Amino acid sequence: MSDNKRSGRGMFGKGYYIALILCAAAIGISGYLYYRNANQNKESLREAEAQQTVPVNASEADIPAVATQPAGTKPNVSTAEETTPPVKRTLKTTAPVSGETVAGYAMDCLSYNETTRDWRTHNGVDIAAEAGTQVVAAADGVVYTTYADDVYGTTVVIRHDGGYTTKYSSLAEDLSVKPGDTVTMGQAIGCVGSTALLENALGDHVHFCVLYQDTEMDPAEFLSMGS
Repeated sequence: MSDNKRSGRGMFGKGYYIALILCAAAIGISGYLYYRNANQNKESLREAEAQQTVPVNASEADIPAVATQPAGTKPNVSTAEETTPPVKRTLKTTAPVSGETVAGYAMDCLSYNETTRDWRTHNGVDIAAEAGTQVVAAADGVVYTTYADDVYGTTVVIRHDGGYTTKYSSLAEDLSVKPGDTVTMGQAIGCVGSTALLENALGDHVHFCVLYQDTEMDPAEFLSMGS
């Protein structure tokens, strides 16, 4: 009886220590695996952060640009150059001939035409003067062309600095200038005639019109620049 008790106690004690050792080994292995996995996770996290972090000594070309405006929107660029009309340059000017204005500029209203006996726009001014009176260049410029117009008669066209063009019509057929000639303000270009069929009821006169940037303007405004 006492031998069995001693034998049981001995077997119990030996099994107990074996179990204890196995538990300790299991705990140790689990701790090692946990520690190793934790270190691996930390290393992976460090690598990921390193890839996303811009080096301190990186040049501006290496740093990706950051958008300061939502995609698809246009930058706020001033359109002052597009909307501001061109500034008219002033010139020294003079009247092409001395005489009475018998028909005024009328592009924003209708003017009565005594020749055609109807109402229509009028792109210049008609200045009456005796036939043969000299007609002069209203400003310095270059003769662009001369021609015989079926409506306004013998015509001289002069281009000036600043985008201005002057036309002198109803002149006598004999002109004093030709295309390409450089003229100065007050230089004779021809003489008063009555070659404008559209305005022959006015008698001898000069039909004088002015364009700025190829658009008709009031000749009085052009001539006022020289006053």
